[in-house]
Amino acid sequence: MSADDDLGFDDDLDVPEAPSEWLTTLADMSMLLMSFFIMLFSMSSLDVKKFSESFSSVRSALGSTGKSPMTAPVAPAEMSTLVEQARVRQRLLGEQRRVYDQFRSFVSTKGLDGVVAATLEAGKISIAFPAGVLFPKDGVDLTEEGKARLRLLYDFLIKTAGERINIRGFTDDQPPGPGSRFRDNWEVSSLRSVAVLRYLLSLGMPSNRLTATGLADLEPLYPNDTPDHRARNQRVEFVLERSIGE
Repeated sequence: MSADDDLGFDDDLDVPEAPSEWLTTLADMSMLLMSFFIMLFSMSSLDVKKFSESFSSVRSALGSTGKSPMTAPVAPAEMSTLVEQARVRQRLLGEQRRVYDQFRSFVSTKGLDGVVAATLEAGKISIAFPAGVLFPKDGVDLTEEGKARLRLLYDFLIKTAGERINIRGFTDDQPPGPGSRFRDNWEVSSLRSVAVLRYLLSLGMPSNRLTATGLADLEPLYPNDTPDHRARNQRVEFVLERSIGE
């Protein structure tokens, strides 16, 4: 008796071929990806004719011949509007890049290197101060040093009239200690962000440019596993965002 017989296999039994339906799905997905990248390429150059031709090619590749809302041809006026919106978006991103570069130069000239951090992502500029630079430990009232730092920041922000500024307060994951007058970290982070907002208002910042948010221990920069990491997570961020038309 062969090993196959021991396992119960019949030598005369035809083994069915593996199903190949997945090949059709893979081919369709590859076509969709190729069409998507063709459209992205045409949009990057913002050429109305190229965009329209690529849009039609994608519909043709997908086998769309009907007049449903998802497959209806795009009118020239509508296409021009889409392209203009893309141009405006690119100008907005370029303006944010310019402001970000100016702030980095500002940081160097004002001696804020190592004190403040800044990032640019998706058109939003984030400027972060450690809470210990602005507030006393476990406190919500600005120190004199903190006010001096904010005056420097104000000198820059007041010149960026098109930027809306959301002031965001953060803490670590440790709640206020026993006997604290604060209920929880939500209260601490909120009071800190409001204190910064009010001080900027007192310096002359227009109120319609400012909002304040307390986020407690959400969005930590580091794991809250060491005193140094907890200190870094306690911070105040200024998120600068520019809207289309501003």
